[in-house]
Parts: sequence; structure tokens; C-alpha cells
Amino acid sequence: MQEHSSKVRPTDLKPHRSLFERLTAFISPEPENRAELLEVLTDAQERNLIDADALAMIEGVFQVSDLSARDIMIPRSQMDVVDISTPIEEWMPQVLSTAHSRFPAIDGDQDRVVGILLAKDLLRYYAEEAFDVRDMLRPVVYIPESKRLNVLLRDFRANRNHIAMVVDEYGGIAGLITIEDVLEQIVGDIDDEYDFDEEEDNIFALENKGNGKRWRVKGLTDLDQFNEVLGTNLPGSDVESIGDFVSRHLGKVPHKGDEFQIGTLHFEVLRADAREVQILQVEQRPWTTVDEQA
Repeated sequence: MQEHSSKVRPTDLKPHRSLFERLTAFISPEPENRAELLEVLTDAQERNLIDADALAMIEGVFQVSDLSARDIMIPRSQMDVVDISTPIEEWMPQVLSTAHSRFPAIDGDQDRVVGILLAKDLLRYYAEEAFDVRDMLRPVVYIPESKRLNVLLRDFRANRNHIAMVVDEYGGIAGLITIEDVLEQIVGDIDDEYDFDEEEDNIFALENKGNGKRWRVKGLTDLDQFNEVLGTNLPGSDVESIGDFVSRHLGKVPHKGDEFQIGTLHFEVLRADAREVQILQVEQRPWTTVDEQA
């Protein structure tokens, strides 16, 4: 009886690790979760192995999977739309002044978005005698408020779409979101020649929740402006912006989700990178009594 010889395939062999490698892995195990991985990356940045911009983008990639459309959408009250039920001459100045590349087109009702108008298509208005703006409209993409940004970004890329209307649980328009809004979560603000850092855009009043008022505040908002608009008196002779104030109060660069309360103001960090606070939500809670910690 002949004995069959078995051959060992290369794929059956495990890579040999030296004693030093095994000891290193035992003493310093690999990160087991996202928080540990970020700690490793932060340590690498502090030792100048990667720069702050690279770390901020990596953190942005992680945040994209945690955020949903409602977190970064442009609220309905702040949308720039064109009403095609009115003559084009009435809303053309708005198109020129806002200088967006795309506009939701409504037909007399803010909840009735009938298409997306590309600003470049309006060039035909000056070249064609028989111009019908309705023929220029592109299809509308609707998404729920709960849609995750990583899924939305994949859809934007797959469908070559740049803008989507966000709808609430009742099917009404809650706001809009663009591919630029999503990408800014990863690479930071994308400024172009039409972006203006106007102070009046730094603080947005949100719909009241219960008995308290709410605001969405840019981290770069001047602390004096913050105090003036909200009627507060946060001290900060050595800080310039509300983002700097929050960082100083927490004793670190805040991360998304960090929360704290000063007096009757409840602060929540909505967006931040490795360098600074970008967006805060501030809520007035008059029914809660908390000693000031500033």
C-alpha cells in the first residue's frame, strides 16, 4: 500500500513573527476601536509623524459616518429658491446676487419643489427667444433627514448628483444639502470667490424646543457678537471667538458630541476637527439651574 505524500501549500503557511514582534504586539496591542485608533493618530500628529490637516481629514471621515443629513443641512428658512410661477425677471437679480450654481425651483409653494435649476442653463435666456424655464429643470432628489452622510456621499458620486432636498417625517421640505456640504466635513470649509464671512451668518436661530430658544453658532463667531445676540455675558478677555471660549472651558480641542452647561446655556459641539470648533448648538434651558463654571 502506497502512502500518499502531502504537500504544504504556501497559503497554508503563516508568516513567521520574531520574538521581538510578538513581545511588541503584547505590550502595545493594535487599536481595537475607533477611539483607540484616534488616540494613536493624535499621538502620531503630536510627534509630527502626520500633520494636523491629515489628522483633521481622518477625523472628518469618521464623523461623516456618524452624521446624518439633518446635522448639516441648510434649513428650509435659509434656502435660496427661485419661484418659477413668477416672471424670470423677478428672481433673476436673486440668482445674480447669491451666485449659487444650483437652485431649487418651486411653483408658488415652498413645499412644492418641481426641479433643480442650474445657473448655467439661464444663459439660454439671453440667447433664445422662446425660452421656457420649465424645460431647463433637472430632476429633484429627495432624501430623509436621517440619511447617513457616508451613504449620501456614495449616492452623490454614483448618480453624479450634487444637491438633494431633505424631507421631514411628514414629507415636507426640511432643507437642502449639497455634495460640497458633505465634503466639507472631511476637508474643512471649501471657500470660493462667492463665499463671504458675513457676521450675520454666524448665528442661526433654530426652531424653539420646549420653552427654550436654540441657536446654531459658528465656532469663529466673535465672543462679543455671541454675547450681544444671545444676551449673555460670557467672560473672555483672552479669547476672541466662541470656539476659543469652548476650547478653553473644556481644557482641550473639543470633539463632536461634547456637551456642557454654563448657567442656563447648554452647549453641544456639532462639528469640530483636530484644530478647532466649527459648529455649536446652544440651547437656553431656563428650567435648569446650574452654577456658572466659566
